[in-house]
Amino acid sequence: MIADSMVKTNGIYLTKSNAICHLKSHPLQLTYDGGFKEIKEQEMFKGTTSLPSHLKSGGDQGERHARASSCPSSSELSRLQTKAVSKADRQEKDAKIEVDEAFWNMRIVPILHELEKEENIETVCAACTQLHHALEEGNMLGTKFKKRSILLKTLYKLVDVGSDLLSLKLAKIILALKVSRNNLLNVCKLIFKISRNEKNDSLIQNDSILESLLEVLRSEDLQMNMEAFLYCMGSIKFISGNPGFLNEMISKGAVEILINLVKQINESTKKCGTCLPNSGHLLVQVTATLRNLVDSPLVRSKFLSISALPQLCTVMEQYMGDKDVCTNIARIFSKLTSYRDCCGALASYSRCYALFLNLINKYQKEQDIVVRVVFTLGNLTAKNNQAREQFSKEKGSIQTLLSLFQTFHQLDLHSQKPVGQGGEAYRVQRLPSEAEDVLIKLTRVLANIAIHPGMGPVLATNPGIVGLLLTTLEYKSLDDCEELVINATATINNLSYYQAKNSIIQDKKLYIAELLLKLLVSNNMDGILEAVRVFGNLSKDRDVCDFIVQNNVHKFMMALLDAQHQDICFSACGVLLNLTVDKDKRVILKEGGGIKKLVDCLRDFGPTDWQLACLVCKTLWNFSENITNASSCFGNDTNTLLFLLSSFLDEELALDGSFDPDLKNYHKLHWETEFKPVAQQLLNRIQRHHTFLEPLPVPSF
Repeated sequence: MIADSMVKTNGIYLTKSNAICHLKSHPLQLTYDGGFKEIKEQEMFKGTTSLPSHLKSGGDQGERHARASSCPSSSELSRLQTKAVSKADRQEKDAKIEVDEAFWNMRIVPILHELEKEENIETVCAACTQLHHALEEGNMLGTKFKKRSILLKTLYKLVDVGSDLLSLKLAKIILALKVSRNNLLNVCKLIFKISRNEKNDSLIQNDSILESLLEVLRSEDLQMNMEAFLYCMGSIKFISGNPGFLNEMISKGAVEILINLVKQINESTKKCGTCLPNSGHLLVQVTATLRNLVDSPLVRSKFLSISALPQLCTVMEQYMGDKDVCTNIARIFSKLTSYRDCCGALASYSRCYALFLNLINKYQKEQDIVVRVVFTLGNLTAKNNQAREQFSKEKGSIQTLLSLFQTFHQLDLHSQKPVGQGGEAYRVQRLPSEAEDVLIKLTRVLANIAIHPGMGPVLATNPGIVGLLLTTLEYKSLDDCEELVINATATINNLSYYQAKNSIIQDKKLYIAELLLKLLVSNNMDGILEAVRVFGNLSKDRDVCDFIVQNNVHKFMMALLDAQHQDICFSACGVLLNLTVDKDKRVILKEGGGIKKLVDCLRDFGPTDWQLACLVCKTLWNFSENITNASSCFGNDTNTLLFLLSSFLDEELALDGSFDPDLKNYHKLHWETEFKPVAQQLLNRIQRHHTFLEPLPVPSF
């Protein structure tokens, strides 16, 4: 049995006296020569490092004990019990000190001697790793260990060696010892300097310094250590630029820590009524880091779970004058809103629309921020009617978009200068310019909000908006900037849907039809599709129908029925339907095999698009209004048309597609409400005017 005078440390039994005296017999002659000059640790010793008196063992020998009376009162009993507990606590504390002394002498002191030798970097680095493990094992990290100052002085001295690998190992231990104020600042500066070099990424990864940096942000006081936080975040930002660190950053809680930091800054700013000193610089680093992380699905999920988007909006509101902060957040939003869940979350935050409008007004000529804000608005309004409405209700929303359109239209015009001197001027084939890029995103927003029935008519009557859209089609070709021309045409298409009073679109319908001709004869299917869609809306007007026939546009529409492109066939069929409203123009379907092309469309697309099938039937219904004989009306396509209509009106055959339940219900709805009524009437009409000479074969599909 081991006597009470023995203590155990790291599996080794020592007498208390030996454990205490071991350090006394081998005093460490560690000096601090100012190598890490900016550090002034308050508890650091000056001169040689002898064992401080407050760490020596010993009790309160001079303490006096109260004399016990023969019949103590309750208060005296309480005092006696308190004394007994205090004495037990002191004894336990003294025992712990003695155990720490033993561990220090047996495990730590030898490593410190190794560090003093500084024989070679590899040896010193290995000793640092050993030291960190030993300190962790002995529970000597943090601020409570008495010999912390001795450790720090030794570590600071080694910083001047100049090895990045060694500096990282030293920094990791120093941070684990929870240094503060200037010491924290200087160690963060040291790590920042190392992290700036991409070649050191492998060193940073191997030593897991990231966890230490995140712990600084998590546990230290922001306002007392703002500059240290700045360097710490700078290092984390550099690290986040390497995709190899992504999983580690996520698993270590970087997203939660950074958003919590953003929240702290927001709350402090709101409480104080002014921004904290250097908080803008810190937010630049924080938001740049988040920008690097948001490509990960895990990060996007975390953003939603911790309500990060409103916090970032608040930062934009409070730091509207800091372009770098706003640009970083705009980049984050432009990435996040490309995904449905994040887009929906931001769209539901009603304050974001006024915020984005304010940003556009403030930075109207700053392409790098405006293009991202407008892109985000395009994402928000793409498939969300509530977002379109909320944006449109914001004061000055349309005027802001118009002003931005005018600004970048002018910038684009000024950039359209011929290249070269003398001879015929020409343009260099290129990617969209910065001005064109903004216009591309802006026309997309206009096209989206024009879908809203409350805003479409308003835009259609705005001479500034419509004028710039038409000007875009005048001076831009598909070869110049395909996406801009297509977006501008799509916006005109959405506006042409509305028969609004004082509509500029309706007033200029013939001029628009003329502008669209160059798109129809292009080789660009997307451009052709948008042009045909506009003709589909404009052809409701008799004058436009006359224009179509006079310019042989109807022949082009019938040719498009052979394109095997479902959307193009749908739009082309819509134009032909509008033409057949006029009895005088129905004869055009006889030209170029129009009837056969329509029947082929019904056969090819009917089972997958009952709306298109409905348009085909309506067109044939108009065409056959004055039918006397089915065969003379529909020619050789009569029997095929009868077969198709009979089959498609059989619900079991028509809806026997391999669709998921939701899609099947969607198809059934359009089959019942749109296709079936008109198809049944057309079938009845044909059957009444058709003579069957032989049984009809059963079609197979």
